[in-house]
Amino acid sequence: MIAHKLYRLLPKSRRLKMLEVLPPDRRLWLVRRLTRQRALGSPAVAGDLVRARDRGAAVQARVEVGATPAWAWRRNLDAVVAVLDAAEIDYFCVRPHGYQHSAVAVSVEDRARTLSALHGAAGLAGARILAGDVTERGFRAGRTARGGVQVYFPVTDPRGTTVLGSGSACEIEFWRRVPGADGAPDTIVGPRGNEVATALPAEAEIRHVGAATLSPFMPDDDAGPRYRTREEFAGAPAEQVRFPIDAVYTWVDGGDPDWLRRKNAALAALGHQQINIIATNQSRFISRDELRYSLRSMAAFAPWIRRIFLVTDDQIPPWLDDSGPRITVVSHRELFGGTGALPTFNSHAIESRLHRIPGLAEHFIYFNDDMFFGRPVLPTAFFHANGIAKFFQSTAQLEAGPATVHDAPVTAAGKNNRRHIEEHFGVSIAQKMQHVPYALQKSVLEEIEQTLPEDVLRTAEHQFRHPGDLSIPSSLQHYWAFLTRRAVPGSIKYTYADLAHPSTPVQLAFLLAKRHCDVFCLNDTDSAEVALAEQAAMMADFLPHYFPFRSPFELPDDLAEERSAFSATELALAAGRHGKRLVPRQHTKEYVRDNHG
Repeated sequence: MIAHKLYRLLPKSRRLKMLEVLPPDRRLWLVRRLTRQRALGSPAVAGDLVRARDRGAAVQARVEVGATPAWAWRRNLDAVVAVLDAAEIDYFCVRPHGYQHSAVAVSVEDRARTLSALHGAAGLAGARILAGDVTERGFRAGRTARGGVQVYFPVTDPRGTTVLGSGSACEIEFWRRVPGADGAPDTIVGPRGNEVATALPAEAEIRHVGAATLSPFMPDDDAGPRYRTREEFAGAPAEQVRFPIDAVYTWVDGGDPDWLRRKNAALAALGHQQINIIATNQSRFISRDELRYSLRSMAAFAPWIRRIFLVTDDQIPPWLDDSGPRITVVSHRELFGGTGALPTFNSHAIESRLHRIPGLAEHFIYFNDDMFFGRPVLPTAFFHANGIAKFFQSTAQLEAGPATVHDAPVTAAGKNNRRHIEEHFGVSIAQKMQHVPYALQKSVLEEIEQTLPEDVLRTAEHQFRHPGDLSIPSSLQHYWAFLTRRAVPGSIKYTYADLAHPSTPVQLAFLLAKRHCDVFCLNDTDSAEVALAEQAAMMADFLPHYFPFRSPFELPDDLAEERSAFSATELALAAGRHGKRLVPRQHTKEYVRDNHG
């Protein structure tokens, strides 16, 4: 324990200097042990009460398996308005400055009735009901409810690592009535600011709205407009994104023996053609279950995503439940159609076809499976409300000169992008892009293919990364959209961690403690075989701590364990990737044996 604390206190330069005395294959091993997180205990049963802490306060939290901040937001608000409705207390929902909590306005004259109704409500059993002040800086508990009340149900995951509580609370604001002067109509005044106005006419028309109208973080409400508010809060804000945004993942299980046979056969067919070793490195294709946790991060921190498309080489993760309407597995065969060359092991080639996904929205965000949301974010982190996309430039610069066979594949693609930007727009680019989720527009990708048909097709035809590739969604698209007035530079709080670097365990420990980034990437570009086991152990420590709640895209554990006996390719075959959905019998060993030998 003492060594653990001392190591974390050392400056980064001193920590790395200390590690130089160790052989490379032992550096990651040592740092991981010096920075290891608290071991995950045995899971509690859903519904159990466990002691936890919510922003420093001790609470009794109820265990939930698949909770999210959006779920907690809705549950807390629903419980409060149900009590107010039952007590016949007049109220209206407010659009607060903070998008992670809800707010309800009640007359200050009904304060005593409101407190009595809240404390006597059976529907609030287990909830924390705190009196205090609602201020511009948030809720502050006190002995009296001068400004308002905070209500929330503390919820935690089965191992008690994360609490959803006060951050998703419903806060009741007590508004006061002010008589109008010289015959003017009365007004009502709130105790703090909101997204519309703090002083409103006392009389107003009542409307009912969906959750997305009250918070830009919330998805459209399937139940329709059911929250009571005033007409001033019912309109759609001009700066709020109102168009659908989809997500696209590319994923591969590089340990799948069927996929490995396809890869080795493709390499053999190329004969003596020279391929950059980086294009075939095992670390490019290895799966450490990152996709499961990336989807958890999306379910928790970006519930406004409409649909998710998972692009694979006829593979399915054994734990994935794709039976719902929100997630669709797209095979390379569907994506490429009669173009390119399959099977492909070139991410540039796969990315050149993304705009061909059937049903894809005009605005979408492209993820590698090693990219994660780190905290709740809004759609405006990626797109302006007028449809203009944001891109995130890196401080790293492109190397000078044309692409050559000696360049790393990503460098060659960046140089090819630069050549086309110079030819078509008369300007030069020097910056790379940050390795974060990419905000894309389908129409821009289609335009690039129409303008550069031969170069895009050649990229699709390269089965492995090639010096002639374009890197379209990760670089070229952003500059093309910028120079055609459809994208602008943006900024996002992010962290990039190289899993092979010995300082990464410290970086992940800090990330877990602070949770201060909008997005982060856990990347491994070129690792030796000896380091892979340590990296896997490090990820197994970190990811379940950071994302403990299951997403709706995961099968029950017993079914996922049964499917894990088969390769990702076998599961895709058993699932009937030709337009057929998974059904219970198709998860079984008997189905695979009977239908696929």
